[in-house]
Amino acid sequence: MLLLQNARIASENSPVLVESDVLIVEGIIRDIGKSLAIPEGARVIDARGRVLMPGMFDAHVHFRAPGFENKETITTGSEAAINGGVTGVVMMPNTRPALDSATAIATVLENAKHRSRIPVYTSGCVTKNREGKELAEIEGMRTLGVKMLTDDGDTTGDPAVLLRAMQYATEFGMFFASHCEVPELAGPRALNEGVMSYRLGIKGSPACAEEIIIDRDIRLARAAGAHVHIQHVSSKLGMETIRWWKSRGDVQVTAEVTPHHLMFTDEHIGDYDTNYKMNPPLRTQADSDALLEGLIEGVFDLIATDHAPHTPFEKAQDFMSAPNGITGLDTALVSLYHHFVEPGKFGWDLVVKRYSAEPRRLMGLPVPTIEIGQEADCLLFDTEAATTFTRDFMKSKSQNTPFIDQTLKGRVDLVVLGSEILLERE
Repeated sequence: MLLLQNARIASENSPVLVESDVLIVEGIIRDIGKSLAIPEGARVIDARGRVLMPGMFDAHVHFRAPGFENKETITTGSEAAINGGVTGVVMMPNTRPALDSATAIATVLENAKHRSRIPVYTSGCVTKNREGKELAEIEGMRTLGVKMLTDDGDTTGDPAVLLRAMQYATEFGMFFASHCEVPELAGPRALNEGVMSYRLGIKGSPACAEEIIIDRDIRLARAAGAHVHIQHVSSKLGMETIRWWKSRGDVQVTAEVTPHHLMFTDEHIGDYDTNYKMNPPLRTQADSDALLEGLIEGVFDLIATDHAPHTPFEKAQDFMSAPNGITGLDTALVSLYHHFVEPGKFGWDLVVKRYSAEPRRLMGLPVPTIEIGQEADCLLFDTEAATTFTRDFMKSKSQNTPFIDQTLKGRVDLVVLGSEILLERE
């Protein structure tokens, strides 16, 4: 039994934080109100000044299992999620072997049951081994609960194959998540083509390599009557393309934006810092400004980190050789507060809607709320504290992030899921 006193409750439906006590009994929110009586045997936490909100949900993470456990495991990845206030995730299928069959999906889900303290879901491949040629075992994956199909890490190259997959799997209520790039245009995928790429003497990746596939895959979805979800949008024109298609109202399209594309630009790369090397690459300030506009407007349905761990050795290579990717689960919520909520660019209602509620709706999952009768799935956030992202603090097996050793405003103090306290800061 847990009583949180004087918490400021955040909701997706209101920018106003409502101060109240919240009583949790046997994992269920039993009462909410001012100055609740303290039940016998209850543990009391004074949450005065702190924000109570539903747990976050990340619909785009790489836990690297099976095949790349030197970078991340289901255990370390899920603990990083908890560390950042995230109580559910969807893994991507670009593992070794790829998650393209019922056998592969069953193995990874069984492992997750025993190795994670939070719900872990997985997507499945569109094509066998993500090669873009032959359809994966879609029916077998569907029977195991897979809803999202994606060849993430690469685009499904053959549009005829993708169209056929959309026509087939849409009948089963599945949807498609698209990693958008024309590989022949994207080139080495090191950084955005522009002033910084010329200055650093590195061939850049033009934004049109992404924008062409955004438009292509939405057109295919319209033709097939399918739902397509556009992943990690990085450019202004990409956002505007999605906005235009949504305004038509004749195709089901959703989209996500990452914290790093909102916060950083190619200017941050500086002296070839590989922590800023990712795919799609960081683009210009004008692009970041447009992405923020799209998030606030609702062009982007959700925030997702694209949590992509790599070993220190890999990221210590020269800029061209180092792999693309940034970790995000440990840092996302605090960095969103530091960069956007605290300065007043958007409120907690947007965070709850885009990083908790909508990702779950995308996956057809129940949406947690701070209401009487609901299962406890919540976190307590201290807006007056700060977080220093040291290697000891981070729970991910890899710490390839620009935030390493930085101190940001805000701190995740408590994470509760059902009757279990997953995290409590002293």
